[in-house]
Amino acid sequence: MYGSYLVDSELWVVMEYLDGGALTDLLVTPSGEIRMNEQQIATVCKAVLKALAYLHSHGVIHRDIKSDSILLSTDGFVKLSDFGFCAQVMNEKKAQVIKRKSLVGTPYWMSPEVISRTPYSTEVDIWSLGIMVMEMIDGEPPYFNEQPLTAMRKIRDQPPPKLKNPHKTSSLLQGFLGRCLIRDPSQRATAIDLLDHPFLRHAGNPSCLQTLLSEQMIAKGNLHMS
Repeated sequence: MYGSYLVDSELWVVMEYLDGGALTDLLVTPSGEIRMNEQQIATVCKAVLKALAYLHSHGVIHRDIKSDSILLSTDGFVKLSDFGFCAQVMNEKKAQVIKRKSLVGTPYWMSPEVISRTPYSTEVDIWSLGIMVMEMIDGEPPYFNEQPLTAMRKIRDQPPPKLKNPHKTSSLLQGFLGRCLIRDPSQRATAIDLLDHPFLRHAGNPSCLQTLLSEQMIAKGNLHMS
């Protein structure tokens, strides 16, 4: 945030303009082909986990991690956005307060404990990150062809979702994903844990995302010309 201003009865917030758009737009080509390779997936995950580690260390949960909430600049820098569902789970002395029970977020990315309305904390963001990883691999989250309520029941009652094409992913990526999608929140990895995961050693510089961004800009240009 660059600044905020009171204009009459409104609060205006000035924020960085991220001209690369949302991660969602980079997942698949117009013909439906998956775009992202594992280096690019690791690069996005590392940036998001750094943001989550910072939030969680200050007792804040995001509660709406998904590809729409990840914005990029055209030079490949990744930023976490959409903080409307954030909540405090620790006080200033970093003492645990009452866990949250509100049913908030976006259905397909919600963790089982959010849907069950059982007390939850920072672990919900890690589950949602796992679903976002599945988006980057499969092009969409699990159960996306289902109605939201049906999808929520499946997330709540069934084992963690599986990739459509696991044979196309490395064992490292599958292991990383498995640490995110554990039904028991107490066994789920933390953001700090995941930052040390071997899969993230494949993360590149922001420039590795520039190819995706360039392809997307060309595709948009062709669409406008047709």
